[in-house]
Amino acid sequence: MVSIVKEVGEVKLVGFRVLCPGEKYVEEIPKAAQRLKERAGEIRNALEPSQQIGAFIVEESIPEEDGYWIGLQVSEFSDIPADMQTLTIPPHRYATILHQGPNDQIRSSYEELHQWIRDHGFTRSTHSWNLEVYQNQNPSDVRVELYDAILSREEKG
Repeated sequence: MVSIVKEVGEVKLVGFRVLCPGEKYVEEIPKAAQRLKERAGEIRNALEPSQQIGAFIVEESIPEEDGYWIGLQVSEFSDIPADMQTLTIPPHRYATILHQGPNDQIRSSYEELHQWIRDHGFTRSTHSWNLEVYQNQNPSDVRVELYDAILSREEKG
């Protein structure tokens, strides 16, 4: 798979926060994604109502950053359903790779992406938000673009 670097502007999400023991995320994220799909019509100002975006920080520094968010990108926040949350992710630079296959094999795509980052002289930004942009969420054959936050060559040095 080919990795590329992308600049992404601010991302506003409305959806659900998944907070569970690490080994349970592979089970709990698809459940939250299904709930979000069923309730997507309740989210105002969605830019692409069929495209879910996951977000997480590898090394969160405060408890409010812990977990995994699954949501829809919106142009602005308004009339947020009571049991949903909002998250604003600042602009950032990412190395990206497309994962297609079972969701329990996503780790191997991340390993490949992390190797690409090292090979091309970048450094992972483990205290920044990472994104997962879903194109297909069937757990046995998920299609998701992985966005791993990176520092520029100048910033790392």
